[in-house]
Amino acid sequence: MRPSTNTSDALGEKPIKKLLFTQSMPAAIGFMVMSLNMVVDTFFVGRYIGELAIGAISVIFPISFLLSAIGMSIGIGGGSIVSRALGSSNNEKAQLSFNNQICLTLVLAFLIILIGGFFSSPILNLFGAKGAIFPLADIYFSIVLIGIPFLAISMMANNNLRAEGKPKIAMVVLLIPSLVNIILDYVLIDYFRLGMAGAAWATTVSYLGCALYIFYFYLAGKGELKVVLSKFKLNKEIVTEIFKLGSVNLVRQATLSLLAIVLNTSLFFYGGKIPEMGGETAISVYGLASRLAMFAFFPLIGIAQGFMPIVGYNFGANKYNRVKETISLSLVYGFIIASIICFILTYFAPLIPQLFTHDKKLIHYSPDAIFWLFITAPTVVFHLIGPSYYQALGKALPALLLTITKQGLFLIPLVVVLPIYFGIDGIWYSFPISDILSAITCYYFLRKGVKKLA
Repeated sequence: MRPSTNTSDALGEKPIKKLLFTQSMPAAIGFMVMSLNMVVDTFFVGRYIGELAIGAISVIFPISFLLSAIGMSIGIGGGSIVSRALGSSNNEKAQLSFNNQICLTLVLAFLIILIGGFFSSPILNLFGAKGAIFPLADIYFSIVLIGIPFLAISMMANNNLRAEGKPKIAMVVLLIPSLVNIILDYVLIDYFRLGMAGAAWATTVSYLGCALYIFYFYLAGKGELKVVLSKFKLNKEIVTEIFKLGSVNLVRQATLSLLAIVLNTSLFFYGGKIPEMGGETAISVYGLASRLAMFAFFPLIGIAQGFMPIVGYNFGANKYNRVKETISLSLVYGFIIASIICFILTYFAPLIPQLFTHDKKLIHYSPDAIFWLFITAPTVVFHLIGPSYYQALGKALPALLLTITKQGLFLIPLVVVLPIYFGIDGIWYSFPISDILSAITCYYFLRKGVKKLA
């Protein structure tokens, strides 16, 4: 028997507590460093370029992730196929899925670069790059766009590494771009004083470094999954299933991008109604708070990422008790961790902005945004585990609907309606209300789905 610690066999054999830890911890560390990378970006541009630079990065972030979501979506859809195929001992299907994913990611990523390059100005305007933010956002976007194919292939591979039971390698894939970016941020922004162009090149080079490691790992034959050129030929059945399952993440990213458009437009409008604040500052306030959220929730994202291959493999192997145990433990651990996050960030909300900027307006207005964005943090675990469960089982429609519940069904309408009555505070109130409503929805359908397991 192959060693279960380094192969997919472990997903169906190890005790769930130990397995959830070994799968989730590397993913959590990887996402922590990746998110820390975003926090460091915010620190350097806030300290060395200024308040508007934070706003510019806030605008670009959802655009770049929407463009690179194709790789992540293909990896999530294909990774679900891989984990279930390995669980049912169908190695041929796992290999075919992996190689079809590589082909799809490369073709579509380069197509997206062309679209982004030709329509950069309309895209930036649509996402809220208004006023003095636009020139900085334009510089950053034009350079980061070059790195999108490298980011896409890295995100695709990351999901497949976890699917075949290699969480530590998946962690390394996330660590490389983060560490490279942090070092280059200092060198290019602080030392060489390259401003926004320096921040953008740091990010782009970090994506390239990650992709080079991926190529080395697979071409050297170090994984269960192998790169086989003859399997690049697209299989209709595999591609259909990849897109069916991957569309969950793609629609989620599209919904997040729509939310960014609505949020930035509303923030610019209602922030502009407060003379001492201004629309650009309002966008920067949200940019700071949202970057902090991505860093703070890294343990929960790690649990969700570790959760999926365990559930997918054991569902494929008809080990339903292990599936149920994985769900229960994930919810309990996630809720406890999120409660700690909630306390720390809401208690220290007045102090946090001072770490990132000297701008008095940002320091004054950011604490309210941080408080309202994190006050219902314990509910986030339900937003993650609910859709992840259905995605791991290959059930695309319920996974899709639960994925967009918070942003699409609740948050976007609330961001439109509440500011009419409460001004910019209505935007902040929208977050905890949507958190609670979507958590209730996700928990209801998760419980309903688990009851159907034999």
